[in-house]
Amino acid sequence: MLEKTVGVSESMETPGSQTSLHRANLERVVRAVRMAGSLTQAEIARATGLSAATVSNIVRELKDGGTVEVTPTSAGGRRARSVSLSGDAGIVIGVDFGHTHLRVAVGNLAHQVLAEEAEPLDVDASAAEGFDRAEHLVKRLILTTGIGPDKVIGVGLGVPGPIDVSSGTLGSTSILPGWSGINPAEELSGRLGVPVHVDNDANLGALGELVWGGGRGVKDLAYIKVASGVGAGLVIDGRVYRGPGGTAGRSVTSPWTSRDRSAAAATGAAWRPSRPPATSCRCSSRATGPT
Repeated sequence: MLEKTVGVSESMETPGSQTSLHRANLERVVRAVRMAGSLTQAEIARATGLSAATVSNIVRELKDGGTVEVTPTSAGGRRARSVSLSGDAGIVIGVDFGHTHLRVAVGNLAHQVLAEEAEPLDVDASAAEGFDRAEHLVKRLILTTGIGPDKVIGVGLGVPGPIDVSSGTLGSTSILPGWSGINPAEELSGRLGVPVHVDNDANLGALGELVWGGGRGVKDLAYIKVASGVGAGLVIDGRVYRGPGGTAGRSVTSPWTSRDRSAAAATGAAWRPSRPPATSCRCSSRATGPT
């Protein structure tokens, strides 16, 4: 994604060369600004470990290329410059599949939501129908923003099931039986023609809290998601921990039927499942490290 934004070509790079080092520094600065929303140049230097002179040169280059915006501010009573990603540098798409809904949001790199819409959908029934609806909704929302499709840098895709980190497919056929053998990222990327990053919805919730919510400033957190099942997203040392097969945090699954969910929606009240919920716990004594 960064190559498209700042115009650095990988084919020109040799490992260990000045070009390769410069590209790595560019990525560090852009990543720091993206995660924080906005930073002063002094804060960028502290976050990346780069010298003040290097940060100043990189910020100037990124500003000239339209990737970042620089505005006057103050820090500690002194004049400073605040650096944030440019709203014109590109747009990103968020696609969230729940068991009973589809939600799509379009935003820019300045962290502004430009368009958002949700609609009911029985995701469990058919993967093909789910992706058809997602493709249609994404394209329609892009049109409403007035921004060309060529400005789309990538898509973040959330699904209500564990993703096998080695294959990219859903790691449990019992949670989404209609998605067996599907690689969600490849499927949606083929339809939209842009890179797609997929993850479990609880992991993405944990990442959102880490960047924007109650987890800001901490390195370890657990995000608990309670819906038709119960799951968790785990962050260890600042990175999402997925575990073997991507099942870390998939602690409880409640087998509500479509009838159960429809009845709950119709009555607007809590509904007792037609059969007692089964609880399954996936635990591992082997630590594989954050991925």
